[in-house]
Amino acid sequence: MSDSAAGLKDRLQSDLTAAIKGRDELRTATLRMALSAVKAAEVAGRTARELDDAEVLTVLGKEAKKRKEAATAFSDAGRTASAERELAELSVLESYLPAQLGDDELIAIVAEEVTAAATVGSSGMAAMGMVIKAVQARAAGLVEGGRVAAEVRRQLS
Repeated sequence: MSDSAAGLKDRLQSDLTAAIKGRDELRTATLRMALSAVKAAEVAGRTARELDDAEVLTVLGKEAKKRKEAATAFSDAGRTASAERELAELSVLESYLPAQLGDDELIAIVAEEVTAAATVGSSGMAAMGMVIKAVQARAAGLVEGGRVAAEVRRQLS
């Protein structure tokens, strides 16, 4: 195992230790949950293996998405304390994730891929899948799938 492969996971572990020592209950619970999700992903499948930083980021992204969805659900149900807890956990997770692409950057990437799809004879809504796949390959981990789909749909229609 190389040092870079365990970089983010090691950082999560050392930050967890610091949070425990600092008696930061929210950060401790959130990092424990994140590390648990990483460990679960490592043993999923036929053989256990160490995740690289990109895979750890994917796991953290999924956990962040869960927090966002749970916060919305709690908020809609009038459970503001639970929603606030989910949003606090989300902010801890987001501190480990790369910054999301801004709207202007996303619009530019989608426009480039729509143009590229048109050059190979694909246009309109028929090109949607191809364009989404290309945009997600270029912006992996930097933008949510829902934002990509919405922008592709907007530009293709």
